[in-house]
Amino acid sequence: MLFHSGQKYHGERGTVGRLVLIDALGAAALTALWYFFFIRYNRRKGIRVLRSVEAACLGDGHIVHARWLSPLRLQAHIRFASHWFDRARVTVELRPRAIPYQWAWSVWQKRKETLTFEADLDYEPSLGLEVLRHRWFSGPVKPNSSRAWVVSRLTPIVFTTRPQWSPDLPPLVSTFMADRGHNLLSVKIRPESPHLAATIPLDTLTDERSAAGFLSVLRDLAAGASASRQ
Repeated sequence: MLFHSGQKYHGERGTVGRLVLIDALGAAALTALWYFFFIRYNRRKGIRVLRSVEAACLGDGHIVHARWLSPLRLQAHIRFASHWFDRARVTVELRPRAIPYQWAWSVWQKRKETLTFEADLDYEPSLGLEVLRHRWFSGPVKPNSSRAWVVSRLTPIVFTTRPQWSPDLPPLVSTFMADRGHNLLSVKIRPESPHLAATIPLDTLTDERSAAGFLSVLRDLAAGASASRQ
C-alpha cells in the first residue's frame, strides 16, 4: 500500500508539473506573439507617417534616407527643392506597444506619440526662442449639480522669461498660437543648428491634408525667423 501511494503521489506531481510547463510555454508564446505583432505595427505606423509627410510636400521634398534609431524612434532626412529648409529631418516617436507594462505606463502618463521636424534655414536667426504649449482643464461639471456654473472661454495667455518683449517675437508667437498652429506642442528657434525645431502629436497627422497644414505652419515660422534677422 505504501509503494502504491508513492506512485500515485509522484504521478500527480508529474501531472501538475506538465500543466505548469504548458502554461509557461503558452504565456511565453503569447508574449512573443504580442511583441512581434506590435513591433510590426509600430514599424508600419512609422512608415505610414513618413509617406504622409512626403506626399504633403507635393514634390517639393523627398525622403532621401530613413532609419530606425530604436524600436520606438524612426528618423528620416528630407531634401527640399525650395529654399525654405536645409538639412531637414523628421523624427517619429512611438509608444512602446511591444512591452505591455511599458505601454500601460505610457498611457497612464498620457505620453503622446510625436513627430519632430528639425531643419536649418537660409538665414541664421538672430534670436533664441523656445515656446512650449500647456493646456489646463477644469474638472467635469456634474449636470445634476444644483450649483450654477458659469463657463468662460479664455483667450491664450503667454508667460515669457524674456525681460523685454522684442518686436521680432509677435509674428512668431502669433503663428504658434494661430488656428493652423494650435496643434504644435513646442517650437524652438535658435542661431545654432538646427535653426528650427517643431513638435506635433501624431494623432493630429491623420492624412496628407493635415501634414500639408503642418508644413505650411513650418514655412510661416521659417519666414518669421528669417525676417527677424533682417
